[in-house]
Amino acid sequence: MSMTDPIADLLTRVRNALRAGHVQVEVPGGRMKNEILGILRTQGFIQSYEAKPGPGGQARLVVSLKPAVKGRSPLSGLRRVSKPGRRVYVGKESIPKVLNGMGIAILTTPKGILTDEEARAQGVGGEVIC
Repeated sequence: MSMTDPIADLLTRVRNALRAGHVQVEVPGGRMKNEILGILRTQGFIQSYEAKPGPGGQARLVVSLKPAVKGRSPLSGLRRVSKPGRRVYVGKESIPKVLNGMGIAILTTPKGILTDEEARAQGVGGEVIC
């Protein structure tokens, strides 16, 4: 059975693992998921992730999560913005600032998957993923 929104599935699995107090979570692999996790790692929201072969040749991504500090996780506000039923696109002038610059928005642009700061610096808009 195919999945309607694999990005939302990734974000939900990470959110659920954090709430359950897990240190790792395994998700189905994919190019876009790989790039999103790379951004989350470079921005310091997760410890690491690695691709492992799964059943039937499908790659699996094992994500190592950062522990909560004072009961608050670094990914506490993680949510999907643009959904299959309602796509959210922004121009370069209207890229949202998350938590007054303390958080990040991840966009898919013609120049690849970028954070809100990178998209502003390169002068491109796109679809707001999360």
